[in-house]
Amino acid sequence: MNQPTIFIRHIQILHHLMAKKGVVTRFGPRYGRTTREQLGKVESQYKGKQKCPHCSYTAVKRLAAGIWHCTKCDTKFTSRAYGVRKPLPIRSKTEEHADV
Repeated sequence: MNQPTIFIRHIQILHHLMAKKGVVTRFGPRYGRTTREQLGKVESQYKGKQKCPHCSYTAVKRLAAGIWHCTKCDTKFTSRAYGVRKPLPIRSKTEEHADV
């Protein structure tokens, strides 16, 4: 085998490993496996696009911790720090007392 073929195969193997582990491979062996896996789950959740609670379109991006913006309906709203959740329905005072 010549040198460029070995280099290309090495790049293909590294790409496969990176795709499998995600973006946390930038830490290498530091911080421990469990911590890196948890960070990978959180990062993939908030860096990806979320579903808008107003227009139900998958176009919500995170601006800051807890501040989200839908690029389709141009709505800015607050929710959880790492993910969007649907807003709870507003309950009237009579409904609250009826549950008790």
